[in-house]
Amino acid sequence: MKRSAGHRLFNGLSTLLLIGSTLFFIFPFYWIVTGAFKIQTVATQIPPEWFPIKPTLQNWSDLFKNPVWRWTFNSFFIALMEMIAVCLVSASAGYVLAKKRFPGRAMIFTLFIAAMALPKQVILVPLFTMLTDFGWVNTYRGLILPAIGWPFGVFLMKQFAQTIPGELIEAAKIDGCSEVRLFSTIIIPLLKPALGALAIFTFIASWNDYFSQLIMTRSTPMMTLPLGIATMQGEFTTNYGIMMAGAALASVPMIAIFLTFQKAFTQGITMGAVKG
Repeated sequence: MKRSAGHRLFNGLSTLLLIGSTLFFIFPFYWIVTGAFKIQTVATQIPPEWFPIKPTLQNWSDLFKNPVWRWTFNSFFIALMEMIAVCLVSASAGYVLAKKRFPGRAMIFTLFIAAMALPKQVILVPLFTMLTDFGWVNTYRGLILPAIGWPFGVFLMKQFAQTIPGELIEAAKIDGCSEVRLFSTIIIPLLKPALGALAIFTFIASWNDYFSQLIMTRSTPMMTLPLGIATMQGEFTTNYGIMMAGAALASVPMIAIFLTFQKAFTQGITMGAVKG
């Protein structure tokens, strides 16, 4: 009986902890969404108004007076291209590092590990100089191509590719399967859970990127949504209602991409935990 009572107490406390953690992480999003429908004075008043008593669409009207759709397209296009390119390059490199034997393989993988510890801000100045010489500043190429070689993606794919049985690859080669067909029809499907996780990580990282895109863009039409929202902050005053509306809009694609790849993401995390 004591063990049963203790078990129920533990389950109850665990449930309360999970509920509290869920509310803690959901509340900022709730506050952003409700704040997007409040007038400026209500959005910043103390004590706060927990729910908009008199909701207004003025913030959304003011928001769309700016080229928001252009900024949203830029963010989505850049994030989508980066996601596709990173997944393809990382899967290829990870497979080669995991299953191919060639001189310097261990050293190359060590360099990838070392690059993971290098802050992105460290390489922005030389990267900006190089892109300026290429004439790629303030272009889609300059925003997308530098992000393709993500060391974490290669590391993740290599770890998963190591779990693929070598006998399966050898059997495919004996049956006359070419390297391209082997990679596209056998390796890629087996890496799908890891690719789902990597796709979510890449899309969210690109969508939320602010600093590097601030450095690489020079004109309003090339701005991404985070940069565009930041320009709505005045020098002396800030309309928090408009910024909350922009933040709510910016969160929609991230939720959509997570729901799209949720199953593969969960499988990837679970497989990684079991194999690790």
